[in-house]
Amino acid sequence: MQLVRVRSVLLVAAAVVVAAIVAGVAPARNDARLSVQDARVVEGRSGGAVLRFAVRLSGSPSGRVNVRYSTADRTATAPSDYAAASGTLTLDRRHRTRTVAVRVVPDSLEEETETLVLVLTGATGAVLRDRSAVGTVVDDDGPAVIAAAGDIACSPTSAYYNRGVGAELNCRQQATSDLLAGAGYDAVLALGDNQYEWGDFADYEAAYDRSWGRVKTITHPVPGNHEYMSGARGYFRYFGALAGDPASGWYSFDVGSWHVIALNSNCAGVGGCWDGSPQERWLRGDLARHAGARCTLAFWHEPRFSSGAHGDNVAYTELWRALYEAGADVVLAGHDHDYERFAPQTPSGVLDTARGIREFVAGTGGSHLRPFGAIRAGSEARDATSMGILELRLRRDGYDWRFRPAVGSFTDAGSGSCH
Repeated sequence: MQLVRVRSVLLVAAAVVVAAIVAGVAPARNDARLSVQDARVVEGRSGGAVLRFAVRLSGSPSGRVNVRYSTADRTATAPSDYAAASGTLTLDRRHRTRTVAVRVVPDSLEEETETLVLVLTGATGAVLRDRSAVGTVVDDDGPAVIAAAGDIACSPTSAYYNRGVGAELNCRQQATSDLLAGAGYDAVLALGDNQYEWGDFADYEAAYDRSWGRVKTITHPVPGNHEYMSGARGYFRYFGALAGDPASGWYSFDVGSWHVIALNSNCAGVGGCWDGSPQERWLRGDLARHAGARCTLAFWHEPRFSSGAHGDNVAYTELWRALYEAGADVVLAGHDHDYERFAPQTPSGVLDTARGIREFVAGTGGSHLRPFGAIRAGSEARDATSMGILELRLRRDGYDWRFRPAVGSFTDAGSGSCH
């Protein structure tokens, strides 16, 4: 009985096919296929970049076609690099193309080109010819470029002040600031003793603000010993949140792909700089939190190593040690009124080209210059005849430096690699 029924069904189906052929109408068939195209976009810094994946329907669908989509990380990760997306698309004979838009999150980091994947699943009414597509985000961020110097604005009561223009090699903060204003730097580091003689707020407004204050919004400062002659009140009042917590004066931030750490060399005013001091513990914690950074720079006012009038200062050995053990690359300082570049060194000043930290002293911001004393081991370049700024181009895997003179003609340039 069952066999009879099956034969009857087959005979009916065959009759339908024959009738359709006789009538000149081909039987309906579903050869629908879904495909998805790869997408590519330039990241950009201002936002608005979107990866657009085109999902296309081909063949002869018998009705509506549905398919689910979702994004998945490759080298680009959500939510830091892009906004994850998922949902369902519906296509048919009239609407054969749908677009999945994935928003890219912009940043200023110099990175490799990154990729993510759009995955298609659960198709109904069509066969998946492509189950995934690759989205490529092309990085267009070049290296960050910063400028730094310390020992900047002389007192408005100085005999050399000359309405802020200065004279000879004194009070030349206006000239050095002319190298900064409109130069397009990503950040400016003020290396301490930014305003002489006492760092009073009124003097900051009268001298520093009219020169280096033109780039205040991109400035990251540290205090010098002259700021602490008045308890650094004028310094913290002038810079506000840019200077960090007034109780400590240390903080960190990122510039491009680099991690940058501002420290306070006025050890007596902030609980010390020795092993186990609040600043040393904070520094080690910050380095641990940013252990993934390929390149690290730290800056403070008084140098660990110097051939200048003040010479070396062992008070900063433990800060250097914490940086050294974490694989930091560059330290910047001022205090000695000159320019000096050192070879990479250990905390005790031993040459170490594999893991050592390179120090630059740039106390050339405008106040005045002083001659060198005994030349220290590891000193590779030095000058006390020119005022200017140290420019650093912070690449993803290294850095390029050059000294730009505003008064005088000394220059220095070179490159280094990150550990």
